[in-house]
Amino acid sequence: MRSVDRLNALLKQVPAVAVYVAGVLPAIWLFWQAITGTLSIEPIKSLEHETGELGLQLLIATLLVTPLRRFTGINLLRLRRALGLLAFFYIALHLLIWLLLDVQDPAMIWADVVKRPYITVGMLGFVLLVPLAITSNNRSIRVLGRRWHALHRLAYVAIPLGGLHFVMQAKGLQIEPLVYLGVIFGLLFVRLSALKRRRLA
Repeated sequence: MRSVDRLNALLKQVPAVAVYVAGVLPAIWLFWQAITGTLSIEPIKSLEHETGELGLQLLIATLLVTPLRRFTGINLLRLRRALGLLAFFYIALHLLIWLLLDVQDPAMIWADVVKRPYITVGMLGFVLLVPLAITSNNRSIRVLGRRWHALHRLAYVAIPLGGLHFVMQAKGLQIEPLVYLGVIFGLLFVRLSALKRRRLA
């Protein structure tokens, strides 16, 4: 058996619940550090940044599943739902930390969304992810049929918005957010090219 086949056989044995448990552990660790004062001198800002970046990394991981299978044979399709839901979990945490711990004043929330473009972009990306998270279950797939696939293509808009939000909120020209955005667009190009070829075949 080839090494890729052995790896895929091993991945099939990994229960989805193990992915969820492992995925939540970084959040627990971050909050523990914030509570004990070991995270940073600005724990709320650090929690915002770390949860947002983890969410974006997991969204990128969902985009990587199909190219990874196509070019290497490694099959993570059965874990993509867990990766997507964990991404939504971290992005929702990112939003809640901003709302409840950072802004705190409800009157300022809408003002920030309207006046700060990076928050507008990030909020739009989050709104687009909400129906994807709600319908990430077998029942929704059965009920929606082909419409489910059309709905979940909103990810191709939501994920670049997340990358753009990261770039816009950075102070000055920083390489890391630009790398994230470049990776996102590269993976989208590969994914959309494959879809186009499939339609023409």
